[in-house]
Amino acid sequence: MNTELATKYNNLQALLKEMGSVAVSFSGGVDSTLVLKVAHDVLGEHAVAFTVESDFVPEREIEGARAFCAQEGVEHVVEAFPILEVAHVKKNPHDRCYYCKYAIFKHLKAEAWHRGIAYVVDGTNRDDDSDYRPGRAALRELRIMSPLHQCGMDKADIRALSKDLGIAGWDRPSAACLASRIPYGEHLSHAKLARVNHAEAFLMEKGFRMLRVRAEGAEGKTARIELMPEDMDRFFTPAMRRATDEAFRLLGFTHVSLDLRGYRMGSMNEGLHLSHEERHG
Repeated sequence: MNTELATKYNNLQALLKEMGSVAVSFSGGVDSTLVLKVAHDVLGEHAVAFTVESDFVPEREIEGARAFCAQEGVEHVVEAFPILEVAHVKKNPHDRCYYCKYAIFKHLKAEAWHRGIAYVVDGTNRDDDSDYRPGRAALRELRIMSPLHQCGMDKADIRALSKDLGIAGWDRPSAACLASRIPYGEHLSHAKLARVNHAEAFLMEKGFRMLRVRAEGAEGKTARIELMPEDMDRFFTPAMRRATDEAFRLLGFTHVSLDLRGYRMGSMNEGLHLSHEERHG
């Protein structure tokens, strides 16, 4: 571990220890896994993992979160949350993430308060500054703490430290909620989100790692697949194209396409005309 990363790690441990007790918003992704691991190392039973189960989160991620907590001996609270009953979320405006984060983290704060836990923390990091993140305004309003961001950690730091700490899955691809696959302004539904979830699971089973399936067009039935450029040749084999088309049509997609620009974070934000304040929360 280099000196700069060691300093950030020490600062992270000190910050979490100073908090005394934390409820970690735990998705099972690389970022929140590191927060939970270090919090549990320094706080023991005073670090509790909270995972929200909703239409926005694939079941495979919930199961991964359960497995990690069981392995590490972390108390794990999993609660179903009816996110599509939040009107501003279901309508899917460009600031949907604000309403989603506000609803979920308000609930988590109440749960933490009932348990006598001092802080709710999440896995936001410095790389999140580079994309449109309206949910961060909700985090600030609710006074949610983001220890990785406070300690100056970006994604490269998080992966490097996770590897050094022996955390399995340190090189796992970044995940994002399933709602990010639906264009803004298109109402969200269980059917649309489930279709995307199963489509991505199919491609993962075929060995593709970093990918997104965007559901566009009428009723979200046009699939636009984003893959890493180095994976496109394999996708274009006749057998792979045929299997994908058949699988996606069985899921209810009527058209299936491959985005030639490949996977990129926040592609649904392209074309949004936002002020600096809106873009950076």
